[in-house]
Amino acid sequence: MAMSGQAATSAAAEAHRPAAQMPPVDFDRLHAIVAQELAPLAVRIDLDGYYPEDVLRRLGGAGAYAAHVATVPGGVGLWDATRAIALAAEACGATAFCMWCQDACAWYLAVTPNEALRGRYLDSVGRGEQLGGTALSNPMKAFAGIEPISLKGRKVAGGYRVSGQLPFVSNLGDGHVFGAIFATEEGGHAMALLDTRMADLRAGQRARFAALDGTRTWAVSLHGCLVPDARILADPAEALVPKIRPTFILLQNGLAIGLMRDCLAMIKRAARPLGHVNRYLPEQAEPIAEALDKLERETEALCATPLETDRDYLRRVFQSRVDAGDWAIKAAHAALLHLGARGYVRTARAQRRLREAYFVAILTPAGKHLRKELAALAR
Repeated sequence: MAMSGQAATSAAAEAHRPAAQMPPVDFDRLHAIVAQELAPLAVRIDLDGYYPEDVLRRLGGAGAYAAHVATVPGGVGLWDATRAIALAAEACGATAFCMWCQDACAWYLAVTPNEALRGRYLDSVGRGEQLGGTALSNPMKAFAGIEPISLKGRKVAGGYRVSGQLPFVSNLGDGHVFGAIFATEEGGHAMALLDTRMADLRAGQRARFAALDGTRTWAVSLHGCLVPDARILADPAEALVPKIRPTFILLQNGLAIGLMRDCLAMIKRAARPLGHVNRYLPEQAEPIAEALDKLERETEALCATPLETDRDYLRRVFQSRVDAGDWAIKAAHAALLHLGARGYVRTARAQRRLREAYFVAILTPAGKHLRKELAALAR
């Protein structure tokens, strides 16, 4: 159902009431899934573009996508969801990114004022039974004045007719859902939960990437697609975006945390055969370990208040994400130099982590986007 601006704002403030009976996060089970099922697939995911759908569903069964929205006793929230992403990111950046997509989709449902939509989808998305993604890269950049909004909606009886194209939407498949924002003729924006099976919506792979090709990243085009009121997450979307943005960003820090941990482990292992020469490299483990510890502590602290909108809080969230991207690249760069030629072969972990690190840095909101936001907050 579409809502007026005042009603949507009020409802969104009360809307963090997810469905009950979500599974608590089981880190022992997550560790086992990552070690026994995900890690052996990492090269296939990277080089063949394999989409690990079964693993993603099992991670959901272990509570990976419910931690930040669960109401069950013992659920400690956003930091646990970020830790789950970091755990997977130690083995495979592509799978960790798909987890972020799933978590973002679950969060949209957790905070929507549309109770019927939340009731229909949140449990299944939180459990990984219904897979989903997020198409908010373009609107996040549009709201920052970086590029125009891609999707346009025209109000009709019972909903909106939406048209436009999105070049990259990840974690998609037949029957997958994803959150999207479109401009309205009235000059505002609305947010909806779309489905790849909707009439007049086309989705499929159009590009191959340097890394993370196993994320099922598709181009999506809508041609007068009817988006019914029942699928509206927020109208106007402006009422919901402030409640989405910190969680959207902080979960991404998990990608960098896991990658940095793995790079430090590679540097440590390389020290046994190559420490006698690696000690002459200017890129050493200690600054990376210190940066990782700082990033983990700051992310955990910020995860405690994901609905905060204070300017200083947002500044810290943005800066943590800038640091995550910068240090992911530094850690992967160092790991490859420490491994040398053995890290440069096509199946080597070190060169894969460097390609994945650049993705962390350019993933929306990218470092340049966030630096623009930080400059605006400083004015």
